Amino acid sequence: MNAVHFGAGNIGRGFIGLLLHQSGYKTCFVDVNAEIVNLLNEKKQYTVKLAEASGKELTVENVYAINSLKDPELVVDEVANADVITAAVGPNILPLIAGLLATGLKKRLEQSKKPLTIIACENMIGGSAFLKEKIYEELTNEEKTQFDMYYSFPNAAVDRIVPNQTNIDKLAVTVEPFYEWVVDESEIKGATPPIHGVTFVQDLEPFIERKLFTVNTGHAVVAYFGYLAGIRNMHEALENSEIREMVEQVLKETGRYLTATYSFDEKIHADYVQKIINRFANPYISDDTTRVGRSPMRKLKKNDRLVRPATKYVEMFSENPLYLTRGIAAALHYDFKEDPEANEIQLMIEQKGLQFTIERTTGIEPGTGLFEKIQKQYEEIAIKKSKK
Repeated sequence: MNAVHFGAGNIGRGFIGLLLHQSGYKTCFVDVNAEIVNLLNEKKQYTVKLAEASGKELTVENVYAINSLKDPELVVDEVANADVITAAVGPNILPLIAGLLATGLKKRLEQSKKPLTIIACENMIGGSAFLKEKIYEELTNEEKTQFDMYYSFPNAAVDRIVPNQTNIDKLAVTVEPFYEWVVDESEIKGATPPIHGVTFVQDLEPFIERKLFTVNTGHAVVAYFGYLAGIRNMHEALENSEIREMVEQVLKETGRYLTATYSFDEKIHADYVQKIINRFANPYISDDTTRVGRSPMRKLKKNDRLVRPATKYVEMFSENPLYLTRGIAAALHYDFKEDPEANEIQLMIEQKGLQFTIERTTGIEPGTGLFEKIQKQYEEIAIKKSKK
């Protein structure tokens, strides 16, 4: 079986590429990083190390790579002959690979009418649907009809911590032992691709929101609370009892919404929450609060990990969450000088004021209880900072 995976970074190699290998695929990585592409073609394998006491190492074999800038025609040929296509390039890069994918998928239709599944494994809601939208912008109406018959773009939820790292072996990658890859099987045409470790479900939304409102929300608030406390390491932040308590309370609020909305078992969900927090506290993963907290404007958008669960909580329970609003306020205080978005927020607060900034970054309407709660929490944090 042949797999084509766009994105040969740490997530691509350490998560998706590993599972494709364990499923028996020969995997072609597509990337623009000439050094990584050349090393994959030279070595034909790489090592994945698990961030745990055992330090277990796994060898991923039967791999090669193509530089999409240098040899786009080779990528087209690989896409035309693939048994599954995956991508982990980042949401902003998906539009940039759409044209090449469209060309390859057109060529495939000339050769075969065999169904094909394309999965965007991104940290976003509706990643595959977004990729499909960008691919379809390259098509005629007739081609769209053909694609609809044979190509599937099932959305997915993916979860694995792959921290920033520098390795002597440029291909080696360290990942946490835990992972989750959930795919919406209801959107697949033809046979479901056999991929080890994937959970195929008929309704993805509960798993998307559970992941977003637990993992993404939790990860972000650890980073912002930790940064405010002057702590630069994620697992050290969770050694602070006050921070850990606030994170647990944030996830109790998101958990209350999730269990009420999707009928998750409360005990099972509570265990899931503790498992997630313990992942963040893994001492074998050295991750910076500034890396996890980066791009606060993106994280503060109305449909992202902080504001969306807060607004959903208000809609569901007609009350304002205490700890989620504190997490939002902490994100607004994030002022890491090397982060362009953090600088933009701080400049906006300075020049336009706090209320303007809250509305502009979160989309929450002024005058609402949620807006006023965030403002109050921000001011309380400011007073606490001034006393240090």
